[in-house]
Amino acid sequence: MHTRNPQHCRSAFITALVLAGGLLCGATSALAQNWPTRPVRMIVPFAVGGGTDIQARLFSLKLQPALGQQVIVDNRTGAGGNIGAELVAKSPADGYTVLFQSASLAVNASLYRKLNYNATRDFAPVMLVSSTPLILVTHPSVPAKNVRELVGLAKARPGVFNFGSNSTGTTSHLAAELLKTMTGTTMTHIPYKGAGQAVIALASGEIDMLFTTIIAALPHIDSGRMRALAVTTLKRAPSMPNVPTVDETLKGFESDNWYGMFFPAKTPPAIITRFHAEMTKVLTDPDVKKLMENQGAVPLASSPEEMSAYLLREIEKYAKVIKASGAQAD
Repeated sequence: MHTRNPQHCRSAFITALVLAGGLLCGATSALAQNWPTRPVRMIVPFAVGGGTDIQARLFSLKLQPALGQQVIVDNRTGAGGNIGAELVAKSPADGYTVLFQSASLAVNASLYRKLNYNATRDFAPVMLVSSTPLILVTHPSVPAKNVRELVGLAKARPGVFNFGSNSTGTTSHLAAELLKTMTGTTMTHIPYKGAGQAVIALASGEIDMLFTTIIAALPHIDSGRMRALAVTTLKRAPSMPNVPTVDETLKGFESDNWYGMFFPAKTPPAIITRFHAEMTKVLTDPDVKKLMENQGAVPLASSPEEMSAYLLREIEKYAKVIKASGAQAD
């Protein structure tokens, strides 16, 4: 009767594992090289013409030659970005559906009582693509020339001093709520239906202050109908280097409109790596950088791991702000 040598069995098992691993690596590599074989859908959960849509269309044009397939921007609007996000979360994890989403992904995790997806479990992060600072502006009648004076004024007039927003739960709203939380001030929130209405309200003196995009505010700042106090990113905006950050007065204050890309969870890592590499090339293209800067956006191109960690921090930050403000969407 033949007895197997245990050492021989172990060696054979290890050899089999190595061969299997090699085959798997080869298959994974081949998958990345062969993908995509058909058009890729880039889901934008907001309307055509907005900041998210403009960047997505720029990226899609640049990605198509690199991928050898069409990258089709598909606007799936509604529910503050949740309809598009849910669509991607429930799509096949085959690399043919990618989400281009804003900071609303982090905000909505606490703003909505119930979501049909989980922001941290149902997506595979690709990268933090870009950041667009908000700018804190006031009507010229407000006697405050900087953040410190504004906070002092709000403390002296609790509940009387007011601020506008694009609507409840937007970053323009939550940036002001973060300011209130960090300074212990009480201000009255006046929500509008979109950035356009809020900007007009401030320019006409209907409200005292507003967090909005630089692009929306700049014409009114130049005309003297608004006063720029600070930007909300940790670094000064390249387009307005003379305007300080809120963080220079209130250490730790940060509230921007960031944009990131996500595949459905369990998308093969090789596809994520390939897509990340191509997007990194796009973001270093001089023409792309120039066009993004014209829109007030700063290219970032983080790693997938950095995007994942950043999303967690943003969810935690906005959860605290939303709880303190009592903001809630249906």
